[in-house]
Amino acid sequence: MRGAVIHAPGDIRFETLDAPELLHPTDAIIRTAVTCVCGSDLWPYRGAEPIGDPHPMGHEYVGFVEEVGSEVTSVRPGQFVVGSFATSDNTCPNCRNGFQSNCLNREFMSTCQAEYVRIPNAQGTLVATDGVPGEESWPGLLAVSDVMGTGWWAADAAEVKPGSTAVVVGDGAVGLCAVIAAKEMGAERIIAMSRHEPRQKLAVEFGATDIVTTRGEEGVAQIKELTGGIGADSVLECVGTPEAMRQALHSARPGGTIGFVGVPHEVAIDGQELFFSHVGLRGGPAPVRRYLPDLINRVLTGAINPGKVFDLTLPLEQVAEGYQAMDERRAIKTLLKP
Repeated sequence: MRGAVIHAPGDIRFETLDAPELLHPTDAIIRTAVTCVCGSDLWPYRGAEPIGDPHPMGHEYVGFVEEVGSEVTSVRPGQFVVGSFATSDNTCPNCRNGFQSNCLNREFMSTCQAEYVRIPNAQGTLVATDGVPGEESWPGLLAVSDVMGTGWWAADAAEVKPGSTAVVVGDGAVGLCAVIAAKEMGAERIIAMSRHEPRQKLAVEFGATDIVTTRGEEGVAQIKELTGGIGADSVLECVGTPEAMRQALHSARPGGTIGFVGVPHEVAIDGQELFFSHVGLRGGPAPVRRYLPDLINRVLTGAINPGKVFDLTLPLEQVAEGYQAMDERRAIKTLLKP
């Protein structure tokens, strides 16, 4: 089979790889229907994370079950399935508490930009749809496997409630999906922070009521002006940089809550500042598996359409161009078709 391999910063290659095999009775093999490039893939691509030896890339996937291990009974060959970037048995105490992304047997997916993928913990990770969905819904379902699930987690962690005010920091795919989530959870006012016109338009389409284009203290001042000088009830931090976290912390009202889902890079929080802010803080890898049944249903019924974050579609063999387009901000998110 063929798939994407990263060799060095800026060096993604489409290469011949060994076809995946069942390694454990809890595994499944799927044939990829569509996959994509994630914003978090850009961290190693830009040299912000170590790469080490060349290795496959990708953690978002939907596809058709090809083969299952002897202990997998929840899905069967031929079914169309959606999974999470973090696998889970869905039975351990952490899973039962709703934090499947911290499963005691968790494995992070890392080989999904390929024609076939091995799914560990398939019994607890994969959710089959009723029949094979039309291809027009595949992008939305693919978004559910990570960016929509992560955006939903941002809103959930930030305790978005009906009638509340939410601020979304970050206008990448996760931030845009967080706008969807905040709207679905009933936020009355959704302030999206974005400096890019195409993303602003999509944020408004998804439910944003206000756009703030500035950053730093000026951006915080605009948030305060829009919220009567107090700050937002909920702030959804979807970037992971020190600047984004400071923006989030200063934009929340006393007693407000921040949901931070951007993978932190060099983020440090001053304990004194947090203590006296009265702001709650919760984040981590999104427990996508908790939300999968609900989000799949919302996509298939047309309640939400997170697939619109894919504004570039390429054949899988052009995966390197997909990375470059996102790195240069020519694309929000690249869909890849095997």
